[in-house]
This record gives sequence, C-alpha cells and structure tokens, in this order.
Amino acid sequence: MNAFEISSSFIDQLAVLEPTDATLLGVHGHDHEWGDQSPHGVEALASLWSSTRAEVAPHISDPDPWQRHAARVLTAWLDSKIVGYEAGDTYRSVNHTYSTFQVLRDTFDQMDRSTKEAWENICSRLEGFTDVLRDYRATLEVGRQRELVQSARQIESVAQQARALASETSAFSVLPGQMAQAGFDLSDRLASAIVAARGGAGEFAAYLESDYMPSAEPDDGVGAERYFRGVDYFLGTKLDPAETYAWGWEEVARLRSAMAEVAKDIVPDGSVAAAIDLLENDPARAVDGTAAFAEFVRERQRMAVADLDGDHFDVPEAGKTITINIAPASVPPGAWYIPATEDNSRPGGVWYAFADRHVLPLYQEVSTAYHEGFPGHHLQFAVVADLRQHLSRAHRTIIWYAGYGEGWALYAERLMHELGYFEKPDYVMGFLVSQLFRACRVVVDIGCHLGYRIPEQAPLGAGEVWSYERAVEMMRDIARAPAELATSEVKRYLGWPAQAISYKIGERAILGLRDDERRRLGSAFDLKEFHAKVLGHGEVRLDMLAEVVGWA
Repeated sequence: MNAFEISSSFIDQLAVLEPTDATLLGVHGHDHEWGDQSPHGVEALASLWSSTRAEVAPHISDPDPWQRHAARVLTAWLDSKIVGYEAGDTYRSVNHTYSTFQVLRDTFDQMDRSTKEAWENICSRLEGFTDVLRDYRATLEVGRQRELVQSARQIESVAQQARALASETSAFSVLPGQMAQAGFDLSDRLASAIVAARGGAGEFAAYLESDYMPSAEPDDGVGAERYFRGVDYFLGTKLDPAETYAWGWEEVARLRSAMAEVAKDIVPDGSVAAAIDLLENDPARAVDGTAAFAEFVRERQRMAVADLDGDHFDVPEAGKTITINIAPASVPPGAWYIPATEDNSRPGGVWYAFADRHVLPLYQEVSTAYHEGFPGHHLQFAVVADLRQHLSRAHRTIIWYAGYGEGWALYAERLMHELGYFEKPDYVMGFLVSQLFRACRVVVDIGCHLGYRIPEQAPLGAGEVWSYERAVEMMRDIARAPAELATSEVKRYLGWPAQAISYKIGERAILGLRDDERRRLGSAFDLKEFHAKVLGHGEVRLDMLAEVVGWA
C-alpha cells in the first residue's frame, strides 16, 4: 500500500477502536458504540499507532511529493502520540478542558438527530455511559498506581463537571425536547437512559472525589519535561522558553499601548477601563439572548465569505456554509470550532458556551467569529477537506497541530483588521483585547509551568514566582477576561501544558513567513497565493511550515 492507502486504513481501524472519533469524522456504523476506554483499549490504540508508523515510515522517501508529504506528516503525528503514551499521559487524562471525560460527554453534541436510528444510537450510548466511565476509571487507576496523576485543581474541575452532568440541569436534559421536536417517540427508553447516564456521571464524580483526589499531584505546574512534550505535540517545533517568555511580555506592553490609543475614540476621557466598561455594559452594544447573538455572527460570516471569496481566497463550496451553535449552560464558557464530517453530512460550525449569561456584549465577538469561523478555522478545514488528491485521509480528518491551526486562526483575525473589517472602534478594541488575551496566555502558561518570575516592570506581581491566584488576576485584570472566564482559562492552561501558547507563537510564525516572502519576492508577492500555500498543505508542524510555503 502507498501512504494514502495506509492513511485511509488507519482511519478505518481508528474508527473501530475509538467510535467517538468516528462520530466526529462522520465514519458511519459506530455511533451506537463507545469503544474500550480501559487499559486494554489504551494498549490497543497505542499498538495501532506503532504498527501504522512502521508501515508508513518507508514512504518518507517516496518519489511522489504528495505521497512523501503524507508519510512525513502522519509519521510525525504518530511519533507524538507514541511519545505521550510511553510517558504515561494517557493514564492521567483528567483536565479542565479536554480529557477523556469531555470527549465522552461532548460526543452527544456531534451525533445525528434526524432519524429514528440516530435517536436509538443516542439511547444506546446513554445506556452504555456508566460502563464506559468505569472503563475510563480503570485506566486512571493504572495511572494512579504508577503515580501518574493530575493536580488537585484539574481533578476537582472534572468532578464538578461530572456532578453537573449528573444533576437535574444535566446537559442530557435537553435531549427529550430535541427528540420531540424531531418527531420521534422513544421517550420511555430515552428517559430511562438519561437517568442511567446521570447516575454514571454521579458515580464517576464520587470516584474522583473520594478515591482519586487523595493521590493528586501537589503542584499545578507540570515542569520542563512534560511542558516540552506539550510543545512538541501542540506546536511541532523547538522553543526557547526564556526568549518566548520575554517576547510575550513585550507583546503585552505593545497591545496595552494600542488599546490606550483606541480608547480615545470610544469614551471622552480616553481611558481603557472606561472604554471596556462601556463596551461591556452599554445595552446598545449588546444583544439580548443567544438567538440574536447567533444571527449577528451568521451575518458577519455571510459578509466575510461574500467579500473575500475570489480576491483573497478560493473558498470551496462546502466552506460557504457554516453553522452557529449554542452549547448547554453546563459547559464551561468559551467558543470553539468543530469541523464538518468527512462526507459533509454535518457541516462545520462554531460553538459558543455562555453559561447562564443572556445579555451578550458584541465588541469582542467580531474578532472571535473571524477566528473560529471564516476566514479562520472554518476556511482552514474546508480547504483541507477539498484537497483529496493531495492530502491523505488521516491528514484531512484527524491530524491537528494547534501551533498551525490556532496560529492561522489568530492570523485571520489580524488579516481582517488589516483589510478593514473591524469598522468600529468597538471592534478594533475587541480585536486588541483578543490579541492581549493570547499574549497573556504566553506569559502565564510558560511562567506557571516552568516556574519563571514575573518581571520587575510587569503591571502586577513584579518579581514574584507565578501562582494560580496571580495567574487568574493576570487574566482578569490585564487580559480583561470576566472573572468566571479568567478562572476557567487558568485551569485550562494548567491542565493542558503548552496548548495556550500555540495561538500567538503560531501567528508569529505565519507573520514571519509572510514578511520573508515579501522580502524575497518584492513586487511579485501575492497575498492570495501566500494564503493558498499556507493552507494548501494541511496541518503541519511549525518546523515544517516554512518548507511547505516555499514548496514549488
């Protein structure tokens, strides 16, 4: 088999072992299954990674450039998976944002609801929820025996999320209404399945609180070894942490200065605090309710696609459709993108979680829409999905590097600013707040995990070693995040080492390449062509990005 055939076979085998991935990718026939989350299942998955790597590695020297590219990308991605498994990361998959628990819980959001069979699949998964959580517990127990355990803060967060899933306001509670609206009647089975699944979530929460918590790691920071493993996994590049930390602080200072200038166009006294207060609390600058919010975002997306298609990007037909979705109130606040299924039966869409907020300020949401939607993640995934002749199936569907992907999305925000799509000072301030937020992530993430001191010239905590409390203060008072979001964000960074830095570092890499190309090509530089080269080779490690941009 060539590299493309090996890649396709890998996805088919992965769908059997990880039916949640099958649901996400749109590989049919597995939506009623959970797969094996026990130690045996973990070992089977690691075995698939190793065997696939051995099979595809010889194709790195294939004479065909796209076969070669497929082999190189898949081999590098599998290497990072194998390294994480061998280090035991799979056995401590408990964190605030993205661990096995969230994958299992959030799978229901991606499931089809359009047929009776689809609702039977949902019932089957609800009925099996307790068992799959017990398998997951068995894997965590192996980790605990090997002293591979997360910090107490991460365990507490997942326990709270499990408690929320077990409660009367469980995310599962919306399912009966959705089924009735779809016109199907499996109400007795669904009601019973929901009760069982909520019971399983409560049982899992009790396990975390009573059995797992006493073994928790005492420190929030993970140290250099785990941190640099995260750097390789999320960014795919070498990192000079001291230089990056210093650059992050420079970005914080630059962006705060830029915000001070924009504030003069928003409020008479020109202070950033007064401008932000107005933007957050002026009813005329907000919408009431998630339906109105979703329509506001849809309109921005429609306008961006119509304006930029052809001039700055060649947008595939499937990329012209994007859904805007509101997550249940129990999900931690934030915004994220979920790509289309492989057959586009479920189009790509942006998801928003607002907890119990109803009055929603808009000044930051224009930038977020461009980041999560078009021309950010939505365009990125649509282009890749359209490149079936050049990119392997695994490359188009499962391979992801946050440094590249989040870097592109943050670059997309900046591009839209350069092109004039933040037409109000309000939206420019929102863009700058978004950028500042990501710059603060760089210093908080590196500082907390590697034990760095806060610089003497910093706006808070000068000379101190980072703490959880100081990190929350940084995200709340300097990054301008609401208190609840600031707390959630810092928990995210501490449980997901090196992911948070990927946005600004990826953007930095893309901007650097754009500057290099402008210098190299002079008047022949074409921005649309540059974008096509960046997007046209799929998800790659940052240390491979410069090579593919220059690939003739």
